[in-house]
Amino acid sequence: MSSLTRIGLFLILQWILSLGAQAATDTSVASQVAGNNLTTLAAAAVNPKGFAAVPGLPAISMKTRADGTQDYSVSLQILLLMTALSFLPAALIMMTSFTRIIIVFSILRQALGLQQSPSNQILVGLSLFLTLFIMTPVMEKITKNAYEPYVAEQITAPQAIEAAKKPLHEFMIGQTRESDLALFFKIAGVDKVKNPADVPFMILMPSFITSELKTAFQIGFIIFIPFLVIDIVVSSVLMAMGMMMLSPLIISLPFKIMLFVMVDGWALIIGTLAASFGM
Repeated sequence: MSSLTRIGLFLILQWILSLGAQAATDTSVASQVAGNNLTTLAAAAVNPKGFAAVPGLPAISMKTRADGTQDYSVSLQILLLMTALSFLPAALIMMTSFTRIIIVFSILRQALGLQQSPSNQILVGLSLFLTLFIMTPVMEKITKNAYEPYVAEQITAPQAIEAAKKPLHEFMIGQTRESDLALFFKIAGVDKVKNPADVPFMILMPSFITSELKTAFQIGFIIFIPFLVIDIVVSSVLMAMGMMMLSPLIISLPFKIMLFVMVDGWALIIGTLAASFGM
């Protein structure tokens, strides 16, 4: 082995040894720092007075008032609100005018003979905006009597709920038939009340949705009649002409659309639905 080769191997060995020594030094320093940190944490555990306490956020707290009612913490109120939002679709269907409107629009689409036009998204969107329009007076009362006093801390949460129930109760009881109320009073085994304002929500909600279904089908039946007459006339003409292989729906569809457009059908339907709620 030549002298140059020996010198090169010697330098490489020295470099490897220096790297190992540096790594050992770094590990020692890191161990010392970790030990100091553990010592500091142990001292904090033994003597916590030397460190500022971090205030915690109470998850649930209840305070009993002088009259026996209870106030809940903001965190618990937010939790209850987020839980209540999961029932929002059911409340939209069971306590507003949405059910009647969407059923009437669905029957109208079938009466015209259209399968996918207007689409479900358009019908649902139109129904939602009409529901918002019809329910605006009720929501204004809820905002004035329940939401604004509660935000101003003038009333408690239970009082706000009771104040919000009254406008909804008045709207629902005004659209519910007495026969439907009597049916669910009988099913529940509860005695009838003399004052409509005393009807409990447990009875009012199913009675209201039953009345809404009945009213929606009555309006749908009236809408269906003129389009049914067009189908019968077109079918009779085709039979008289011997064109039995031609579908009457293909011929009657343009006439039904033309009739609906000529009488301004959308305005009539929407006006009738709004008028059925007393607007």
